[in-house]
Amino acid sequence: MSINCREDLLNRQAKVNEEIKSYTCRVLVCSGTGCIASGAQKIYEEMEILCRDIDGVTIEMQKDVPHIGVIKTGCQGLCELGPLMRIEPYNYQYVHVQPEDCKEIVERTILEGQPVERLFYRDHETVCPHPDDIPFLNQQTRIVLENCGKIDAESIDEYIAAGGYQALAKALGSMTPQDVIEEVTKSGLRGRGGAGFPAGKKWSQVARQKEKVRYVVCNGDEGDPGAFMDGSVMEGDPYKMIEGMTIAAYAVGAEDGYIYVRAEYPLSVKRLRMAIEQAEANGLLGDHILGSDVNFHLHINRGAGAFVCGEGSALTASIEGNRGMPRVKPPRTVEKGLWEKPTVLNNVETYANVPKIILEGADWFRTIGTEGSPGTKTFSLTGAIENTGLIEVPMGTTLRHIIYDIGGGLKSGAAFKGVQIGGPSGGCLILDQLDAPLDFDSVKKLDAIMGSGGLVVMDENTCMVEVARFFMNFTQRESCGKCVPCREGTKRMLEILERIVDGKGEMSDLDELEELAHMVQSMALCGLGKSAPLPVISTLNRFRDEYVEHIRDKKCHAKVCTALRQFHINSEFCIGCGKCAKNCPAGAITGAIKHPHQIDNNLCIKCGACKDNCNFNAVYVEM
Repeated sequence: MSINCREDLLNRQAKVNEEIKSYTCRVLVCSGTGCIASGAQKIYEEMEILCRDIDGVTIEMQKDVPHIGVIKTGCQGLCELGPLMRIEPYNYQYVHVQPEDCKEIVERTILEGQPVERLFYRDHETVCPHPDDIPFLNQQTRIVLENCGKIDAESIDEYIAAGGYQALAKALGSMTPQDVIEEVTKSGLRGRGGAGFPAGKKWSQVARQKEKVRYVVCNGDEGDPGAFMDGSVMEGDPYKMIEGMTIAAYAVGAEDGYIYVRAEYPLSVKRLRMAIEQAEANGLLGDHILGSDVNFHLHINRGAGAFVCGEGSALTASIEGNRGMPRVKPPRTVEKGLWEKPTVLNNVETYANVPKIILEGADWFRTIGTEGSPGTKTFSLTGAIENTGLIEVPMGTTLRHIIYDIGGGLKSGAAFKGVQIGGPSGGCLILDQLDAPLDFDSVKKLDAIMGSGGLVVMDENTCMVEVARFFMNFTQRESCGKCVPCREGTKRMLEILERIVDGKGEMSDLDELEELAHMVQSMALCGLGKSAPLPVISTLNRFRDEYVEHIRDKKCHAKVCTALRQFHINSEFCIGCGKCAKNCPAGAITGAIKHPHQIDNNLCIKCGACKDNCNFNAVYVEM
């Protein structure tokens, strides 16, 4: 049934909320990609079978299948502890749920209202029954992720029940396009894709173009290793992003929009398509939105599988059906973007902030975050940390708070070494910078960039030279090859880094690395190319001693670089059986039978066959 005005919207909201309140019990199973990968589908199936004939339990699973099932939510945050399940109205949060647990959950929780305590999260000795009891969750400030994990990710009605589309109704009903732009500008919202360009300024630039055909484009091509924030939003609450795009379209006078989704996000594509169809069917997208004269049509483009397509001009080229390659600027996207028309290009998180800004006002938004970077920022927290997952915190939150208070500290009590922020285009922050605020301007002063929001935590067992090599290998492979500085410069940098981790580096390599890094940074065509050397620059500045150790001492303190390993035989343990020598492909082991053997490390190829074949633990590795 089409929603033609704000009154219709309020009536639908009241009706759905009444239905939700009538449920005796609701079972919310996390159906984000992480939980599905760890077996959430089996949880769905088992709960559907067990709850099928229980009166008073309403469970919705697959809307295209005529049966009762469980509610599919977006990411509930604690990705490493999945599959996750919440039970309402008790607000119990279960972790590591397995199919064999479902029967007990039904018998104890659904039928009797009693918890299954062994499935609760434990913060050391403290049992945490509810999401608000868990430090990882209760120290977040959620705007973008407000509904993720709480509503059915495939139900527009549940989004409406949570206040969805009220912002759009307000914009169309009582605000002019210029009012919308001014409110977004006043809020100080900056693009969350990495550059931090003011969203309101970008919108106003598009709105004042003489060309009347304009486009609104969403960058959902999240390609940074370790980043999954935008994917989680598209999976868990696609409606909020779509509502934000629709408001942007109204503000700049666009009638068509495109969502460019990373090819490796099939679940995001599925739920976006479903959300678009539902919004069109309800009069919230398409022609005459909410009974007005505003038209806006949304289209989905799957990414080309290239990291460079995350760059604005390469992305628009890819949508047009061309090879995704950056172009020389000016003109910029706001002047000549998609099909050479003025284009608003923001990422998923940016658009998802818009409805709340319109609904609550710019002044409210500015009460969160910092003066120069208002609002919140989503991060994917990964690496050598106790609690990995999806978080959202106010801009300006310190790394120390994120890692130790929210993330629970490093695994196994290992010492902190650094955090890679901004992915392959970012930099490494170290111990001295744990108390630095995370916002666009502060991070830039630390020779890093915010990027899309990936945080990879590294402990003392991480080799920073290998980290630099890993990211340079990624950017070099993903270079589009259009400009020489990026195509050849990153290749030469990678060759040097590979020599160093292979123990073949020279001290002069460090000067050459720095020279090449500054050349690429200053001369590359696009932003991705210019930022490609940042991991090398930051590790050279902050961990230069590790580079020197690899070159001068031929050692890797973290014991990561295999080429620098040296195999030795402990004469006290060796009985001279000769098994190691027989299995050595390089003939590097000598010794008489029943006498201790020796390894010639000049001949050794570091394969480890000797250690694998020793039954007496006589072979050890020294780095």
